[in-house]
Amino acid sequence: MSLVSKMRNNSLLLVVDLQNEFINDNTKKATREIAKLVNSGKFTDVVFTRFINSPNNPTFTRLGWKGCMDENSRKICIDTGKHKVFDKTTYSAYGEDLTRYIHQNNLDKIYICGIDADCCVLVTAMNLFENNYDVYVLEDHIYSSSGEKAKQNAVDILKRNIGEDRVQPFLMAWRGYRELARYARYSPSASGPTGPSP
Repeated sequence: MSLVSKMRNNSLLLVVDLQNEFINDNTKKATREIAKLVNSGKFTDVVFTRFINSPNNPTFTRLGWKGCMDENSRKICIDTGKHKVFDKTTYSAYGEDLTRYIHQNNLDKIYICGIDADCCVLVTAMNLFENNYDVYVLEDHIYSSSGEKAKQNAVDILKRNIGEDRVQPFLMAWRGYRELARYARYSPSASGPTGPSP
């Protein structure tokens, strides 16, 4: 199997908390842009996460935050189709359910998009990274309901803590993918048949 085929067959798009609660003027384009990404055909699999708040959750008991308490605010605001949705009560999507799914489906490259860049996206990416997952954050497909400055702060933190090469716009990440594919095709050490460039 060529490197191109292997990468196509093992990539996961993880869409974090694209929910009604987090859509405002700062994030309104997220629905359109992430929907295009979900339907791009560039990823082997796509999963969504959904944050569930409750009267017992620290976000309410300690912060007094009442978002994501009802079904409408919790609702994912694009069509998830047949894709898996993981409910969570913590900032991070990292946990037994998600990691079991990743391993059962042999997904070894994880691309993250979604909301909020400065909270759930950031914590999820760092948890996956420190647990040795090959994780990338799509910089131009993460958003913060608090605005661009909050997003940029998150991007800077992520670049420092998981690596600049792991926090890139989608097309840059895809170009890097193409460069690896080209190397596999022309490298004398590459073995096996090679497919067309992605």
